[in-house]
Amino acid sequence: MNKHHPGRLKFLLGWGLVFAAAISCVLLVACSKRGASAPVAIDSYLSPQPARVGPITVTVKLRDSATGPVSGAHVTLEGDMSHPGMGPVFGEAREVAPGRYQGELQLPMAGDWVVLSHVILADGQKLEHQMNVSGVQPN
Repeated sequence: MNKHHPGRLKFLLGWGLVFAAAISCVLLVACSKRGASAPVAIDSYLSPQPARVGPITVTVKLRDSATGPVSGAHVTLEGDMSHPGMGPVFGEAREVAPGRYQGELQLPMAGDWVVLSHVILADGQKLEHQMNVSGVQPN
């Protein structure tokens, strides 16, 4: 340090503390916005059982530990065969009761399928749920 400017060190330390305090405030605000909502559980099932080629109904239930059923979500469905070669099928589920969403998928082929539920909650949080559907039967 230069002997002729002892005040310079105090000046730099002062601004360093101000900068550190500002960064801390920004980090606290950013962290406080995370995890504001309760975790959401997703259950899904389909009918008919056993699944057959053709239309199936997929029911998705959303609930959290704080308020029970989770309403107002946007739920889309995707069906994929577990082996390559078949393109995916898509559908949309509508809320038929609080926290209960139903939609239809058309399964064009027998075999093993995976049904994905893509969920966007009212607060914008995105969730996904996978259900394995083994042994879809031919008609």
